[in-house]
Amino acid sequence: MVTETDLVLPGGRTLHVHDTGGPARLTVLWHHGTPNTGTPPAPLVRASPDVRWVAYDRPGYGTSTPVPGRDIANAADCATAVADALGLGEFAVMGHSGGGAHALACAALLPRRVLAAVSVSAMAPFDAAGLDWFGGMAPASAASLRAAAEGRAAKEKHEAAAEFDPGIFTAADFAALEGSQSWLNDVVRAALEGGIGGLVDDDLAYVTPWGCDPASITAPLLVLHGEDDRLIPAAHGAWLAARCPTAEFRRYPADGHLSVLDHATDALDWLAHR
Repeated sequence: MVTETDLVLPGGRTLHVHDTGGPARLTVLWHHGTPNTGTPPAPLVRASPDVRWVAYDRPGYGTSTPVPGRDIANAADCATAVADALGLGEFAVMGHSGGGAHALACAALLPRRVLAAVSVSAMAPFDAAGLDWFGGMAPASAASLRAAAEGRAAKEKHEAAAEFDPGIFTAADFAALEGSQSWLNDVVRAALEGGIGGLVDDDLAYVTPWGCDPASITAPLLVLHGEDDRLIPAAHGAWLAARCPTAEFRRYPADGHLSVLDHATDALDWLAHR
C-alpha cells in the first residue's frame, strides 16, 4: 500500500510524496518520467516486498507547487526535503526517462546520501560534448525538445498543437503498455489532469544547463537503455556510461523506451549487491 501526503516546504510550497513505508532492507527514491506522477512503478513494488519505495511528484505535477525555471539539480533539493521529512539517511535512486536525469542529479549532488543509482532510458545533458543530441530521435520527439530549446513560449505553442505520434514507440513498447508496464497509462493520465505545466517545466530543464555534472557521481551507477529507443536514443545512455567512472552500461537490442523497464527487476538485484 502506498501512502500519499503533501509535504509543506519552507515558504509554503508543497511536494506530493508517495511512500510504501515499513521496515526494509533498502529504500529506493523513485524519479518519474515526463509526463508522469511519482506513483512508484507497480511491477517493481510487487517484485520487491522488502524494498521501501519513496517518490514525489516533481514541481508542477499534481499538488506539488510549480517552480518555473527549475533545473535538473532541483531534484537534489526535493530529495533532501523528502528524505529529511521521512527520517531517511541513505537511500538508492532510480529513474526512468526524464526521471533518469533527475536520479543522476541526486547521485551527483548528494554523494553522502545516495548509496547507488539506476538510470533507465535517460537523456544526456543538452551540452554533452561529442554527442549528436537529437540524432536518431523520432521526429515528434525531436520537434518537442527543439521547441523547448527555443524557450517557454515556443514550447507551450508546440504543445497546444501537438498530437500523439505512435512513431515514438516500438511494437515492444506498445506491448509493454498493454501488459507488463500498463501502470504507465495511469500515471500519464494523472500527470496531465492538471494541465501541461509540469511537462513544460521538465522539457525546459532537459535542454538548459542541468546544474550538476553526472561525471562527478561516485556511487555505483547502472545505466539501462533499449537499443531501439526512438524517444531518447541509446547513444545518450552510452554517452553517460562512458563519462561516469562508476557506471555499468546494459543495452538491450530488442527494447524501446518503455519495454526496457521489463529489465528493471534485474536492476533491483544489482542494487541489492551494492
